[in-house]
Amino acid sequence: MISGVKRSGMRVTLMVGAMAALTACQDGNFQFLNKKPDADGDAGATRSVKLIERDVEAPDVFQVTEAGLWDGRPSLGGVWVAHPDVIEPERVIIRNTTNDKFVIGALFRRERENPGPRLQVSSDAAAALGVLAGKPVQLNVTALRREQVEQTPPPAPEPEATAETKPDPEAKPDGMIEEKPLDPIKSAEKAIEKAEAKATPATPPKRSNAGLEKPYVQIGIFSVESNAKSAAKTMKAAGLKAEIKKQTSKGKTFWRVIVGPAKTAAERTSNLKKIKAKGFGDAYAVKG
Repeated sequence: MISGVKRSGMRVTLMVGAMAALTACQDGNFQFLNKKPDADGDAGATRSVKLIERDVEAPDVFQVTEAGLWDGRPSLGGVWVAHPDVIEPERVIIRNTTNDKFVIGALFRRERENPGPRLQVSSDAAAALGVLAGKPVQLNVTALRREQVEQTPPPAPEPEATAETKPDPEAKPDGMIEEKPLDPIKSAEKAIEKAEAKATPATPPKRSNAGLEKPYVQIGIFSVESNAKSAAKTMKAAGLKAEIKKQTSKGKTFWRVIVGPAKTAAERTSNLKKIKAKGFGDAYAVKG
């Protein structure tokens, strides 16, 4: 009789379990029948996409192919060329069509109009392109633009998990590569500003022309001292006070010739007109 009771209890238990499962099905809860997600499959579905930047030529912005000239004088600002048709400074690729050398540099507007090639070349650009002083060479100058493209890297093998494996706190998140390309335009401008800052004494003497930020006019930079002295002599003959300043940049020595100081803006304008009348068309105002 006891065994009969046990068998009845087992049947009641099985019936209760079956009813609970049937109730779960009727409520729509079929989670116990669902297939568990594949960890490897889900991980593979999310692919990291990296953004990279690259230079693209933009001939519609600016492009010329004509003779370029380096006058042989050392120039500040690094690699650059100047052309009278330029409206805004540009980042460009400069090619020497005679030897297939090229370099990335800056493009500026050339204010000076002299006989000969319109394309002016800096000393550093000439060195990179194999251009000799005083010898025009055919150059191709094309504007550059930066564009972002997506790059999907191939899946990397999973590293073996070890107790010593720790996340890198300095690692950048997937999906972006931060790239800071060198801007030749900003580099050139900073180099010129830095050279002018070095040329200014740390504690300049007090002058009566404190009202003018740039009381001097620079007539040129010369790589030969005798040429600088000759230019200064020409200025003195025109009734202008000229100074010669010897400086060094990147291991190269040069001589700057400046006129002044002017006490008023009108006096500085008058000096600038006299200087340009003597053939120094690219003269401009400087601090000293």
